[in-house]
Amino acid sequence: MTSSPSTSKGQYLHGPQQLRLEARPMSSIGPSDVRIRVRSTTLCGSDVHYFKFHRNGSIEVKEPLCGGHEAAGEVVEVGPTVLKTQAIKVGDTVAIESGVACLECDKCRSGRYNICAKMRFRSSGASFPHFQGTLQEYVDHPAEWCHKLPDALSYDDGALLEPLSVCIHSVNRAGVDQGARCVVFGAGAVGLLCAAVAKIEHKCRVVITDVDEGRVAFALEHGFADVGFVVVPKKADTIDSRLAIARDLALEIGKLKWPGGEDVGRVDHVFECTGVESCVQTSIYATENGGNVVLVGMGTAIQTWPVAELTGREINVVSVWRYVNCYPRAIEIMNAVKSHALKPDVTKLITHRYSGLESVPHAYDTASKTRDAESKLVIKTVVNL
Repeated sequence: MTSSPSTSKGQYLHGPQQLRLEARPMSSIGPSDVRIRVRSTTLCGSDVHYFKFHRNGSIEVKEPLCGGHEAAGEVVEVGPTVLKTQAIKVGDTVAIESGVACLECDKCRSGRYNICAKMRFRSSGASFPHFQGTLQEYVDHPAEWCHKLPDALSYDDGALLEPLSVCIHSVNRAGVDQGARCVVFGAGAVGLLCAAVAKIEHKCRVVITDVDEGRVAFALEHGFADVGFVVVPKKADTIDSRLAIARDLALEIGKLKWPGGEDVGRVDHVFECTGVESCVQTSIYATENGGNVVLVGMGTAIQTWPVAELTGREINVVSVWRYVNCYPRAIEIMNAVKSHALKPDVTKLITHRYSGLESVPHAYDTASKTRDAESKLVIKTVVNL
């Protein structure tokens, strides 16, 4: 069993693509905290944005920032309050729910802690001082926001619970019915997981689209989608021409066939996982009257949409921000995947693995691409410590 440390070594971002390996002192553990030796961190798109640009959208890094928030590890020490309750013990394997809300405001009391104004989220520059991420040896985290893992789940599985929770929340927000028809824009990790959750929870039929042919092929090969469509990007100079391209693309998708031979047509729910303006526009045109466009991806902050399509056909635009109380269900799904061969197998998303803190710059570099140096498809990159 690992002894409790006094320092934690981690990779800290000091500027765009400027990482420094630093050892920082750890203070005495808080009464309600647990000290976790981080074992697995999967890299997120937001981590990559911070690494490349020293910002994520409008959020700027204000001090050296340790990345990583999709993580799991081993408990090496517990605070006195946790010791009394025995809720989590030394030696337990836990997944870290990286957002810590105040639990006192109106939003928290109403059950929407994900939009708590006082939220601190690991590896995010939104709060200051920054809540440092998990690309380090140890973190102290409130026991209330840690989730014990079943024996069947590995540290890597525990790390994947974070993006899986995002997608459970996305599907929940959409109010998906059994057997609904869905389109997913973007066949990266989040798009694939949205497709997986729609299938696992509601037996949905799913079309997945991406500009990368390899990602679409991956989705079809591993059962994340029933139909795939590779988008050929087109450029346009005016708003009208851009909207015309989006409308035509939605019609192309609608002419695809489900495995039974029926036209895809307009669908009940579109999960937009890219944040790209043209994809959001196409999502609106591709949605059935009264359906939902679910904005999962973070992308262009200011966009032009065909609002008349939304109002004239009562299409709902559903925004998504992280997740609320989704880890328990994520654990059940992951445990069923590992123990009962539930499909699709979401663990296949990890395509690249790095070991040790020294490998973090290479892991970031790989995670920022769709193909590695050997032209192997990149979906999800993990760092093991």
